[in-house]
Amino acid sequence: MTAILGRKLGMTRVFDDEGASIAVTVIEAGPCVVMDARTPERDGYAAMRVAFEPVPDRKVNRPMKGVFARRKMAAHRVIRELPLPEGGAEPGQVITVEGFSPGQIVDVTGTSIGRGFTGAMKRHGFSGQRDSHGVSLMHRAIGSIGSTDLARVLPGKRMPGRHGNKRVTVRRLRVVRVDPKNNLLLLRGATPGVRGALLMVRSA
Repeated sequence: MTAILGRKLGMTRVFDDEGASIAVTVIEAGPCVVMDARTPERDGYAAMRVAFEPVPDRKVNRPMKGVFARRKMAAHRVIRELPLPEGGAEPGQVITVEGFSPGQIVDVTGTSIGRGFTGAMKRHGFSGQRDSHGVSLMHRAIGSIGSTDLARVLPGKRMPGRHGNKRVTVRRLRVVRVDPKNNLLLLRGATPGVRGALLMVRSA
């Protein structure tokens, strides 16, 4: 399994060989440096810890300076665990977009856009109440929320509340283009998050 970290740059469109327009998300992915690996014998699971986005030493705290110094590598802004490839990974190995190819199917994980406190119509897609025939000042209200005999609202009832700002995965997006020179991945369709959001791209 191939996986990499990246930043969402935004959306645009490209044209295929037949002239058809394709909406794509542009992701600046990698390079990521492998710090170490998690093993089933020692940690109970298999993964690799990678560092992304080099920064000056003054941008990290003293404990993290020691972490990077012990591994004799530059300081980085982001540290995450990614799925371990079948062939394994060695400390110091660099992961780039060259591990992906056009036509490959990938899953993208990120944090969705936060919408704040929203009503049930926006949050859950409720249709709302009628605009006439006795409905007064309740057009966007959710209506009844439970039985009177029960005297309480059951857990999980769809109601107004915080919307978005959750970890979500968009599955089975197709890689349209790979630009190793500029560390860019172009994926067909939309991905989670705002511009500049941190994303994890891994083969489906």
